Formats: sequence, C-alpha cells, structure tokens
Amino acid sequence: MVQPHEPEFEQAYNEVASTLKASTLFKVHPEYEKALEIISIPERIIQFRVVWEDDKGQVQVNRGYRVQFNSALGPYKGGLRFHPSVNLSILKFLGFEQIFKNALTGEMIGGGKGGSDFDPKDKSDAEIRRFCYAFMSELAKHIGPDTDVPAGDIGVTGSVIAYLFGAYRKIRNEYTGVLTGKGWGTGSLVRPEATGYGLVYYVEQMIKHATNGKESFEGKTVAVSGSGNVAQYAALKAIQLGATVVSLSDSKGAIIAPSGITAAQIEEIGAGKLAFKSLEQIISSSSEAFSTKSAIKYIPGARPWVHAGKVDIALPCATQNEVSGEEAEHLLANGTKYVAEGSNMGSTQEAIDVFEASRVKGAGIWYAPGKASNAGGVAVSALEMAQNSHRIKWTFEEVDAKLKTIMVNCFNNCLETAKEYSVDTKEGFPSLVAGANIAGFVKVVSAMYEQGDVF
Repeated sequence: MVQPHEPEFEQAYNEVASTLKASTLFKVHPEYEKALEIISIPERIIQFRVVWEDDKGQVQVNRGYRVQFNSALGPYKGGLRFHPSVNLSILKFLGFEQIFKNALTGEMIGGGKGGSDFDPKDKSDAEIRRFCYAFMSELAKHIGPDTDVPAGDIGVTGSVIAYLFGAYRKIRNEYTGVLTGKGWGTGSLVRPEATGYGLVYYVEQMIKHATNGKESFEGKTVAVSGSGNVAQYAALKAIQLGATVVSLSDSKGAIIAPSGITAAQIEEIGAGKLAFKSLEQIISSSSEAFSTKSAIKYIPGARPWVHAGKVDIALPCATQNEVSGEEAEHLLANGTKYVAEGSNMGSTQEAIDVFEASRVKGAGIWYAPGKASNAGGVAVSALEMAQNSHRIKWTFEEVDAKLKTIMVNCFNNCLETAKEYSVDTKEGFPSLVAGANIAGFVKVVSAMYEQGDVF
C-alpha cells in the first residue's frame, strides 16, 4: 500500500500493479489479488540516526535506513545507497523492485534495500571510515548471513563495503558472508562486472529472439547513460562483442563520441570515478586516453538520448527516471530497436508507455525493465553468498558462465510468462514488463501462500 508523499514508491507500485491487473493473472488465480496488497507493505522498516565525527572534530549526523521488504524466498538481499537524495520513498521503491528482481534470478533470496543520506563525494577516507563504523554500529543488530545480506549501491564502493565489513566483524565478533561485493579474496569474481555484463547478456537474448538468431551486438550502435560501475562494464562488454558505444554520462553532463568510446577511455573514466571526479574533469585532463579530444564532445547538463544520434540499442545505467517520455519519442524516431535498463526504474511511466505502444504496433522499441535486465548484479551476489557459505572460490570463467545462464533463464522466463498471461502480445514480441512483473510476483506469492503469509 502506498503512503502519502512517496512518489518513487508509488510509481514502482503502480507499474507492477497495472501490469498485473491488465493481464489474465487474477482471472486464472483470483486469490493472488489480495496478495498484491500484502506484498506491497514491507515486513520491517528500520530507521536510525548515524552520529560521526568529521576531520575537524565536529559532530555530524545523518539518517540511516534498512527496508526489509520480503523474506519469503530467503534472507533479505539488496544494496546500501549512500547519497544525499536517499529517503524512505526511494528505498521503498528500490526494495519493492528488489523483491521481484531477486525472484527472477532463480536464487533463493528475499528483497530489501537500505542506505543513508550521507554523501561520500566530499569526504576524506578517514571520514568515510568513521561514518561506516557509526552506521554499522546500528545496522549490525538487524543483519546477518541468514537474515539480511546487504551489498553496495550508489556511493558504496568496494572500499566502503570493506569498512562496513570490518565494523561488523568487530561488533559481532564473527567472520561471515554478511555483506557481498567484498574484496581481499572473500568476495566473488565477476561481482564488479556482474550488473553491466548481465545487462548485455539479457539484451543478447532480445536481439537473438527478435532476429531469429541472425543478429547480435556485432555492428550495433549503443547509447549508454551513467559512468559508474554498471555503465562501465556494460559498455566494455558491448565493445567486446563488436558494438560501438557512443555515449556515457553523469549528473553534470554527457559525452558523445560518434566514432565510439574506447576501452582505454572507459578504464580511465572508471579510475576517475573512484576518485569522485566528474566526466568533464576526467576528459579535460592531459591523459593519453583523451589526447584526441576532438573525437569526444562533452555536453553540460545533458543526457545522451537526444544527442547520441541514431542508435540501435539504448542502455540507461545511471539512476531512476532518466528517460523521459519526450526522450523515448526521440529514441523511437531515431530507429532505436532495444531499450534495456541497467538502472532501477530508469524510465518514467511516460517513456514506458511510448515503448510499449510502439511494441504493440509491431515496429518499434522492445523494452526490458531493470528488475529483469539488471538482475545480474544481485545474481552474482547470491553466488558470492554460496561461495562464502561453503568457503570455496570459483574462477572468473565459472562465475561468468553461471551469470550468463541466469540471465538467459531470466529472459526466457519473462518471455514465456508474458506469452501466457499478457493480453497484448504482438508478432512474437510480448511485453517483457508484464512478463517480469508477473513471473517475479507469482514466484514470491506462491511461497508466501505456502508459508501462511497469505491465506
């Protein structure tokens, strides 16, 4: 149920509810309709203050949160976000999406999300460490390897996860897989790459299905937004598969490269982002990777979609609501065939309406929602949990193969579920939005019924 003043959660809830109600699901399973009301309320919301000391010795205070939304399939699983925009509405939307995303991986993990309005961008390493220890002093009471296993999200890098783990270990006096995205040999290989790689693996299946196996990423032009972890690895994998990536962006602007951004440039962007530099700062440096600056145009205050030109594939990988209805129309007019979200709820409802209307007409954009197409990150987090539980380590190739299998299965699940329950399938292109929402919902609600959460 949606509470007042929660616009992000309201948007996420309405997107799921509308597709469920428009499908035949509740006609086939009328008992599931009541479950929608129940599943929309978190099992538990934890809010707390975080008091820490800055480098000047002054006391600072931030808000901390953990939304433990649903544990029917396993321990709560979802990232921690450190960003000034963090509030309960955003974390509830992310946690709600996480329920269905985690179900679509096929792994036994529940849904949750957390974080703080703390901003690590302007903080020293010592300040970040002190904040993490203060944050974990409360969060440690509510998480554990069989209860709730957080990961990283915006603002929570590998080094931040390391500080959080160190604090948990000291507070609880135990060494367990309570956080994923770890380094120092206890994390999983492919975890940094997983969301971006998984996104590309999902789109590979879209292309394969749409062209009867005749086409791939080879020769495609791809617009990517964002320049963080997800965007970087999605771009690198797309380049590896023979595509040309023509854009990246951040909160201050976008870079457009009609002839393509190189892997070396993406690696330099990655290093700059770890130091919290903007794209403008990175490309204006005198580095070798950007020595031919004329090949890249920086547009302040812009997102890529209107400026990238004609692209075959658009991958929003920045943050929520980063593709507007107007921008969706522009992508459609420019011949884009595939849009898949690396970010959570990357498209506004107006944009989704444009994509879905064009799909129904049979000659437009085939759209994949983030809860399906960006599930690779949490999938590998679940694989990290399995490795931690057994005290084993899989090779990069082993984890990458498992990730690809999960994403292929996720696509097929969305496709077949949409064919079964969606009412607007058109010429072999069913609604992947409906498929993702229904498949995730049915898996979780079935477990809730069996356990007596719904009766």
